[in-house]
Amino acid sequence: MKISKLIIVIALFAMQFGLAQEKADIVLGNALTQAKTENKNVLLIFHASWCGWCKLMENNMNLPTTKPLFDNNYLTAYVDVQERGEKKKLENPGGQELMNKYKGETAGLPFWLMLSPKGEVLADSFDDKGENIGSPAFKEEVASFLVKLEKTSHLNKNEIQNIEQVYVMKN
Repeated sequence: MKISKLIIVIALFAMQFGLAQEKADIVLGNALTQAKTENKNVLLIFHASWCGWCKLMENNMNLPTTKPLFDNNYLTAYVDVQERGEKKKLENPGGQELMNKYKGETAGLPFWLMLSPKGEVLADSFDDKGENIGSPAFKEEVASFLVKLEKTSHLNKNEIQNIEQVYVMKN
């Protein structure tokens, strides 16, 4: 009895201090399993707590006008990578290796993939020039992003236009 209580206390302690981050391949596996169940594609986003563009991407996806569009079409999963200092513990073990596997080692953040429920890459965050559009903000980046959304979702023209209006940076 004492040993099981000790194990529970240690597990809770580890989780509280961020020592029990889920491995990146488990995050991806769980997302693929759920996507298959929900008949959706996966939007896998590699990000970091310090990354302003990552926060912008997440904020844009979670606005009242866009959240239902993404939620209805994608199972979104996040993998934490490239953290620094004390925040290194936020990383998902194996996250950088997973990002590298998909040719994201020099892409910068955020780096994202749109995957079928079988794990096939349908689209990634590289534009036609091979540059990472990350969190698209400029007209050309947003246009590339919208093409990828059209290819990998069931979004209609009006929904695509709603996303475009949110993402194009206002100058």
